[in-house]
Amino acid sequence: MSTGAPSARRLPAELGTWMFVLADMTVFAFLFGAFLVDRSGQEEVFRAGQDRLTPAFGVVNTLLLLTSSLAVATAVRRLPRGGPSIPRLLGVAVACGLAFSVLKVVEYREKLGHGLDPKSDDFFMYYFVLTGVHWFHLACGLVLLGVMIATTRRGAPLSPSARSYVEGGATFWHMVDLLWIVLFPLLYLV
Repeated sequence: MSTGAPSARRLPAELGTWMFVLADMTVFAFLFGAFLVDRSGQEEVFRAGQDRLTPAFGVVNTLLLLTSSLAVATAVRRLPRGGPSIPRLLGVAVACGLAFSVLKVVEYREKLGHGLDPKSDDFFMYYFVLTGVHWFHLACGLVLLGVMIATTRRGAPLSPSARSYVEGGATFWHMVDLLWIVLFPLLYLV
Protein backbone atom coordinates (compact mmCIF):
# COMPACT_ATOMS: atom_id res chain seq x y z
CA MET A 1 0.00 0.00 0.00
CA SER A 2 1.39 3.38 -0.97
CA THR A 3 1.46 6.10 1.64
CA GLY A 4 2.83 8.82 -0.61
CA ALA A 5 0.75 11.44 -2.34
CA PRO A 6 -0.87 10.31 -5.55
CA SER A 7 1.14 11.20 -8.61
CA ALA A 8 -0.24 14.08 -10.61
CA ARG A 9 -1.51 13.07 -14.03
CA ARG A 10 -0.41 15.32 -16.82
CA LEU A 11 -1.59 15.80 -20.34
CA PRO A 12 1.13 14.66 -22.75
CA ALA A 13 2.43 17.34 -25.14
CA GLU A 14 1.50 21.00 -25.02
CA LEU A 15 -2.03 22.33 -24.74
CA GLY A 16 -1.57 23.99 -28.15
CA THR A 17 -1.02 20.59 -29.73
CA TRP A 18 -4.34 19.37 -28.37
CA MET A 19 -6.09 22.54 -29.56
CA PHE A 20 -4.66 22.02 -33.06
CA VAL A 21 -5.72 18.35 -33.08
CA LEU A 22 -9.23 19.27 -31.93
CA ALA A 23 -9.53 21.97 -34.61
CA ASP A 24 -8.23 19.63 -37.29
CA MET A 25 -10.60 16.86 -36.28
CA THR A 26 -13.47 19.37 -36.29
CA VAL A 27 -12.71 20.19 -39.93
CA PHE A 28 -12.71 16.48 -40.75
CA ALA A 29 -15.99 16.05 -38.85
CA PHE A 30 -17.59 18.66 -41.13
CA LEU A 31 -16.18 16.86 -44.20
CA PHE A 32 -17.52 13.53 -42.90
CA GLY A 33 -20.90 15.16 -42.27
CA ALA A 34 -21.01 16.63 -45.79
CA PHE A 35 -20.13 13.20 -47.19
CA LEU A 36 -22.98 11.56 -45.27
CA VAL A 37 -25.50 14.24 -46.28
CA ASP A 38 -24.57 13.94 -49.96
CA ARG A 39 -24.54 10.16 -49.68
CA SER A 40 -28.10 10.15 -48.34
CA GLY A 41 -29.23 12.06 -51.43
CA GLN A 42 -27.28 9.94 -53.94
CA GLU A 43 -27.26 6.45 -52.50
CA GLU A 44 -26.93 4.68 -55.85
CA VAL A 45 -24.02 6.87 -56.99
CA PHE A 46 -22.18 6.36 -53.70
CA ARG A 47 -22.90 2.61 -53.63
CA ALA A 48 -21.65 2.24 -57.22
CA GLY A 49 -18.50 4.23 -56.39
CA GLN A 50 -17.88 2.20 -53.28
CA ASP A 51 -18.22 -1.00 -55.30
CA ARG A 52 -15.33 0.20 -57.48
CA LEU A 53 -12.97 0.48 -54.50
CA THR A 54 -10.73 -2.37 -53.41
CA PRO A 55 -11.35 -2.99 -49.70
CA ALA A 56 -8.09 -4.98 -49.43
CA PHE A 57 -6.16 -1.71 -49.86
CA GLY A 58 -8.13 -0.19 -47.00
CA VAL A 59 -7.64 -3.23 -44.76
CA VAL A 60 -3.87 -3.36 -45.31
CA ASN A 61 -3.56 0.41 -44.81
CA THR A 62 -5.57 0.15 -41.59
CA LEU A 63 -3.26 -2.59 -40.29
CA LEU A 64 -0.21 -0.51 -41.26
CA LEU A 65 -1.45 2.55 -39.38
CA LEU A 66 -2.51 0.55 -36.33
CA THR A 67 0.95 -1.04 -36.25
CA SER A 68 2.59 2.36 -36.60
CA SER A 69 0.51 3.78 -33.74
CA LEU A 70 1.42 0.84 -31.53
CA ALA A 71 5.11 1.46 -32.28
CA VAL A 72 4.77 5.18 -31.51
CA ALA A 73 2.84 4.52 -28.28
CA THR A 74 5.48 2.02 -27.17
CA ALA A 75 8.24 4.51 -27.96
CA VAL A 76 6.52 7.24 -25.92
CA ARG A 77 6.07 4.88 -22.97
CA ARG A 78 9.83 4.29 -23.00
CA LEU A 79 10.73 8.00 -23.04
CA PRO A 80 11.35 8.31 -19.29
CA ARG A 81 14.06 5.64 -19.44
CA GLY A 82 15.50 6.53 -22.83
CA GLY A 83 17.31 3.90 -24.80
CA PRO A 84 18.09 2.86 -28.35
CA SER A 85 14.75 1.13 -28.90
CA ILE A 86 12.89 4.46 -29.09
CA PRO A 87 14.27 5.63 -32.45
CA ARG A 88 13.93 2.08 -33.79
CA LEU A 89 10.25 1.98 -32.81
CA LEU A 90 9.72 5.36 -34.42
CA GLY A 91 11.47 3.98 -37.51
CA VAL A 92 8.91 1.16 -37.61
CA ALA A 93 6.18 3.83 -37.65
CA VAL A 94 7.94 5.63 -40.52
CA ALA A 95 8.21 2.37 -42.47
CA CYS A 96 4.50 1.71 -41.97
CA GLY A 97 3.63 5.26 -43.04
CA LEU A 98 5.77 4.92 -46.16
CA ALA A 99 4.14 1.57 -46.98
CA PHE A 100 0.73 3.23 -46.56
CA SER A 101 1.85 5.92 -49.03
CA VAL A 102 3.03 3.38 -51.59
CA LEU A 103 -0.29 1.54 -51.39
CA LYS A 104 -2.20 4.81 -51.72
CA VAL A 105 -0.22 5.66 -54.88
CA VAL A 106 -0.99 2.20 -56.29
CA GLU A 107 -4.67 2.63 -55.45
CA TYR A 108 -4.83 6.14 -56.97
CA ARG A 109 -3.10 4.91 -60.16
CA GLU A 110 -5.59 2.05 -60.40
CA LYS A 111 -8.56 4.42 -60.06
CA LEU A 112 -7.14 6.98 -62.48
CA GLY A 113 -6.27 4.19 -64.93
CA HIS A 114 -9.95 3.23 -64.95
CA GLY A 115 -10.95 6.83 -65.67
CA LEU A 116 -12.06 7.54 -62.11
CA ASP A 117 -11.04 10.96 -60.81
CA PRO A 118 -12.55 13.71 -58.63
CA LYS A 119 -14.70 14.84 -61.58
CA SER A 120 -16.23 11.38 -62.14
CA ASP A 121 -19.02 11.83 -59.59
CA ASP A 122 -19.58 13.07 -56.05
CA PHE A 123 -18.41 9.81 -54.47
CA PHE A 124 -15.02 9.98 -56.17
CA MET A 125 -14.76 13.71 -55.46
CA TYR A 126 -15.10 12.88 -51.76
CA TYR A 127 -12.86 9.82 -52.07
CA PHE A 128 -9.96 11.79 -53.56
CA VAL A 129 -10.45 14.87 -51.35
CA LEU A 130 -10.80 12.95 -48.07
CA THR A 131 -8.00 10.48 -48.73
CA GLY A 132 -5.83 13.21 -50.25
CA VAL A 133 -6.19 15.50 -47.24
CA HIS A 134 -5.55 12.52 -44.97
CA TRP A 135 -2.47 11.64 -47.02
CA PHE A 136 -1.18 15.21 -46.63
CA HIS A 137 -1.55 14.82 -42.86
CA LEU A 138 0.28 11.50 -43.04
CA ALA A 139 3.15 13.15 -44.95
CA CYS A 140 3.37 15.89 -42.28
CA GLY A 141 3.35 13.14 -39.64
CA LEU A 142 6.23 11.37 -41.38
CA VAL A 143 8.26 14.58 -41.20
CA LEU A 144 7.43 14.87 -37.49
CA LEU A 145 8.44 11.25 -36.94
CA GLY A 146 11.77 11.96 -38.65
CA VAL A 147 12.42 14.86 -36.28
CA MET A 148 11.33 12.68 -33.35
CA ILE A 149 13.87 10.04 -34.39
CA ALA A 150 16.60 12.68 -34.51
CA THR A 151 15.51 13.99 -31.10
CA THR A 152 15.63 10.56 -29.46
CA ARG A 153 18.70 9.18 -31.28
CA ARG A 154 21.11 9.79 -28.37
CA GLY A 155 19.20 7.26 -26.29
CA ALA A 156 19.39 9.39 -23.13
CA PRO A 157 16.27 10.52 -21.26
CA LEU A 158 14.95 13.72 -22.84
CA SER A 159 14.65 17.19 -21.42
CA PRO A 160 11.09 18.20 -20.54
CA SER A 161 10.78 20.36 -23.67
CA ALA A 162 12.15 17.62 -25.96
CA ARG A 163 9.86 15.07 -24.34
CA SER A 164 6.90 17.39 -24.85
CA TYR A 165 7.82 17.75 -28.52
CA VAL A 166 8.00 13.97 -29.01
CA GLU A 167 4.66 13.54 -27.20
CA GLY A 168 3.14 16.22 -29.44
CA GLY A 169 4.38 14.47 -32.56
CA ALA A 170 2.97 11.20 -31.25
CA THR A 171 -0.37 12.89 -30.59
CA PHE A 172 -0.46 14.16 -34.17
CA TRP A 173 0.44 10.69 -35.51
CA HIS A 174 -2.35 9.09 -33.47
CA MET A 175 -4.78 11.67 -34.89
CA VAL A 176 -3.74 10.63 -38.42
CA ASP A 177 -4.44 7.01 -37.47
CA LEU A 178 -7.80 7.87 -35.89
CA LEU A 179 -8.88 9.79 -38.99
CA TRP A 180 -8.10 6.74 -41.13
CA ILE A 181 -10.08 4.53 -38.73
CA VAL A 182 -13.10 6.71 -39.58
CA LEU A 183 -12.28 7.10 -43.29
CA PHE A 184 -11.83 3.39 -43.98
CA PRO A 185 -15.35 2.25 -43.07
CA LEU A 186 -16.92 5.47 -44.34
CA LEU A 187 -15.47 5.04 -47.83
CA TYR A 188 -14.93 1.31 -48.18
CA LEU A 189 -17.53 -0.44 -46.02
CA VAL A 190 -20.63 1.59 -45.04
